[in-house]
Amino acid sequence: MNKPMNKNIHHEFVYQSRELGIQIEDTLGEPPDRKNYASVIKSLIGEYAKGTEIDDVNLLSFALADYLSFDDPTGLLKQCKQYDKGDAAKVIAMVSCADAEAARALSTVADNNPELARKAILTSFLFKNTHRWTHVDNSLEASEEEEDSDTNFDDGDDDERGVPSQDVIDLFDTREDENG
Repeated sequence: MNKPMNKNIHHEFVYQSRELGIQIEDTLGEPPDRKNYASVIKSLIGEYAKGTEIDDVNLLSFALADYLSFDDPTGLLKQCKQYDKGDAAKVIAMVSCADAEAARALSTVADNNPELARKAILTSFLFKNTHRWTHVDNSLEASEEEEDSDTNFDDGDDDERGVPSQDVIDLFDTREDENG
């Protein structure tokens, strides 16, 4: 009998994994627009591959999730206990990527910001393997409790480093002027 593994997963990874799912759904739209989705992913992969600094765990996870092969699921699951510190080299060695451009993007980020790569790999892993770690309590109360604990977080870092360019932001805004 598999017991829930959620206690071994840092709450920030749980949050990031859920956010990744929401981001994918929002980008696909209703009905799903796979061509737009593929275009967004291709653009993000290209930006990361050429070394653009986009210091965002969720965007990197979003870009790589469909391309990563998780070669050591047990090892990756063990690495999810801590969000802010871990063995980036070990995590990066536990995945592979058959797509050349996506592999180049992962390699570039791993060289320039190994912690970002580690967090994005683990977030992608959890998103793609929810059956390995989710627990039974998916109630609204549990979600609200988790959301409340994350709502008041402020790291005090207001600089623009890691902010995606307007071109990347525009990829997600397919409605353009309808929002105004």
